[in-house]
Amino acid sequence: MTSLVATSAARRRKDRVARAMLALGTGIALVPLGLILYYLLRKGLGAWSWHFFTTDPTGSFLGDPGGIRSAIVGTVVIVALAALMAVPLGVGVALYLTEFGRDGRLARGVRFLIDVMTGVPSIVFGLFIYISLVVTGIAGSFAGWKGSIALALLMLPVVARAAEVVLLLVPQSLREAAFALGAPRWKVVFSVVVPTALPGILTGTLLAVARAAGETAPLLFTAAIVNGTTLNLGDRMNSLPAQIFQDVGQAQDRLVARAWGAALALVAMILLLTLVARLLQKRNRLA
Repeated sequence: MTSLVATSAARRRKDRVARAMLALGTGIALVPLGLILYYLLRKGLGAWSWHFFTTDPTGSFLGDPGGIRSAIVGTVVIVALAALMAVPLGVGVALYLTEFGRDGRLARGVRFLIDVMTGVPSIVFGLFIYISLVVTGIAGSFAGWKGSIALALLMLPVVARAAEVVLLLVPQSLREAAFALGAPRWKVVFSVVVPTALPGILTGTLLAVARAAGETAPLLFTAAIVNGTTLNLGDRMNSLPAQIFQDVGQAQDRLVARAWGAALALVAMILLLTLVARLLQKRNRLA
């Protein structure tokens, strides 16, 4: 009995030490994040105003620099088109891997390609679209839809991997019950599997969108930078990352302040998307 008590006390001490080390590591990891958020709030909040969000950049170095309306609109439009391209394709790839290909040779090859695409730097996707669509002059020069393609390539492996993980969590008993009722495989997939996994798929989609919204390099090579607001994806379009890139190196303090304000707006957008994704993920776990 004495030996068991001593062992239990030793385990409790080790548990407390381990918990303290984990708490310390978490605190150390949160310090840089807290400093970044503090610095962004300190530098960016001063630039926020109604004028800041409702006017376009003027291009003036000495006068009123304008706001970031065109950058916000361009970011939303470009990322929305990218999501329309990447999400159906990514979910389709995940459905093939989980419901049809499984452990086949083609499925293993597709998984390998997805893993490779996940590790490719975003600038490589931008250069690929730049060389294949911009330099060759297909449908004009720089255009918003070309930026959307670059971002869609970036989002595709994230959506596919997230959807595959969620689809694998759907209980096999649900599929077997549907098959026992005589439902064909395609109906089982779209009437049972996909609705069950939908909250998780939405979570992965929002995380992919949040990642794509903050990318700068692909848009610099494909959509370029303009001042005016436009909804025409066939023309050059502005975006928040590109606007920040252009303003932050300027010698004019008001342009640098606009860059900080745009950076804070971009972080707020991504934070909002991430929070929505986490809420959907929590709802999926509770269900």
